Amino acid sequence: MPDIDAIQAFVLVAELKSFTRAADAIGGTQAAISLKIKRLEESLGRKLLERTPRRVTLSAHGQMFLASARRLLDNYQDAMNCFGPQKRTLRVGVSHHIVGADLSLWLRRLATTDPDVIVAFSLGTSRDMLMNYEQGKLDVAMILRHDNRRQDGEVVGIERFGWMASHDFELRQGGALPLAIQPEPCGMRSMVMAALAEQNRAWEEAFVGSGILAIGAAVVAGIGIGAMVGRMAPSGCVDVEQRFDLPPLPSREVVLYTAQRDSQAQALIRTLSADIPAD
Repeated sequence: MPDIDAIQAFVLVAELKSFTRAADAIGGTQAAISLKIKRLEESLGRKLLERTPRRVTLSAHGQMFLASARRLLDNYQDAMNCFGPQKRTLRVGVSHHIVGADLSLWLRRLATTDPDVIVAFSLGTSRDMLMNYEQGKLDVAMILRHDNRRQDGEVVGIERFGWMASHDFELRQGGALPLAIQPEPCGMRSMVMAALAEQNRAWEEAFVGSGILAIGAAVVAGIGIGAMVGRMAPSGCVDVEQRFDLPPLPSREVVLYTAQRDSQAQALIRTLSADIPAD
């Protein structure tokens, strides 16, 4: 009789279309996933997946089996919970450019969405959150897409960035643009530098800090100008793009990575992405 782990591995590979990503999602290895599915195919006497060096697709038998496999996993979960709900931990990582001053509101929503789920929450750069997800340290990652390294994931919204400064901030005549900026490596820092380079605009570091909360505090204090999502800007900040003739900043897709497909996890994910602008 096929084991539950093998069926779960098959469903993950079918949904993620990748042995590597399925292994990342459950903290295993590609070889272990491949072996589980090989044994599942042998026990069923059917080939479930078509594999090439570039892609993984379902065979005709795999398409037939997928819906039944999902129902089996749901029924298995129901059986495991028959003695009452058990506390579940969901490891969630979010880019600090997506949530900042409203972090307490987000955490309150997550805590009240499902009392039977403990949310282990991480906040950091998009680069770090994606790396942690790929290493199996997170169940859910919501990041800004800064490059083309990965084109998968679910786009849940678009964030637009502006040049923010304190309402009474003034530039020194003829001086370089003073920036409140994050240290390298940082996708946002690269985005800012590229925009200023196209304008041949001289700039200098007025403040270097890790995290959008630190950048926002430096901007409010009048230390420098910071690039951030308008809705994330602290009270007392204004967009100064036109005032100081600054180049427009590109928008960025907000991308969700997860292999958690059950209704409990999906409810939390909907809560997590509720405030992200759709376009």
